[in-house]
Amino acid sequence: MKIFGAALSPFVRKVMVYCAEREIAFDHAPIFPMGPDAENPEFKAASPMAKIPAMEDEGYTLVDSSAIIHYLEAKHGSALIPDDAKARGTAIYFDEIADTVFAGATGAVFFNRVVAPKFMGREGDTVAADLAENETIPALLEKLEAQIPQDSDFLVGDALTIADISMAGGFVNMKHGGILVDEAKFPRTANWLAGIWARPSFAAQIAMEEKIAG
Repeated sequence: MKIFGAALSPFVRKVMVYCAEREIAFDHAPIFPMGPDAENPEFKAASPMAKIPAMEDEGYTLVDSSAIIHYLEAKHGSALIPDDAKARGTAIYFDEIADTVFAGATGAVFFNRVVAPKFMGREGDTVAADLAENETIPALLEKLEAQIPQDSDFLVGDALTIADISMAGGFVNMKHGGILVDEAKFPRTANWLAGIWARPSFAAQIAMEEKIAG
């Protein structure tokens, strides 16, 4: 199996961490879709609309992090998407929030402070990044803090799910952009995140990304 996409993307990261947790072997093709990489023949075949992550698995291609993970859950057996109806609903809810609302807020920081200046050779929108850091993200963290279970180390039930992988992955982009969770204001969030990031799958991923992000 091959995964196409930039490791610093929260969506590519989600699939890579998922595979690490499931011990699913894959080759990573570090494609940056906003540059010459978009013309890579293998990538174009796997992702006609140049979206990441894209996957090629024994001739089958698929795009979108959630779609890829649902495919892998069906192929390798359910493990990180719960079977229980309520637990599954909650896990998919967190996955969706991570991919939309949270990714939008953290993306404003990450793109303007990291991607634009480091990888695109132009100045980012510092006003947008500061607004996200000082207003948008804290408001979201207040809502997340209220949803973190008090009696578990995970977002859903007593085991790791796609909810933890998706949400914790978004915080990595915050970290690359110079923002850490305030433990005094958001103790539950900080404690949950520390536990997820300490897992070998995340620890190795973050260490690898820090070498890229600088």
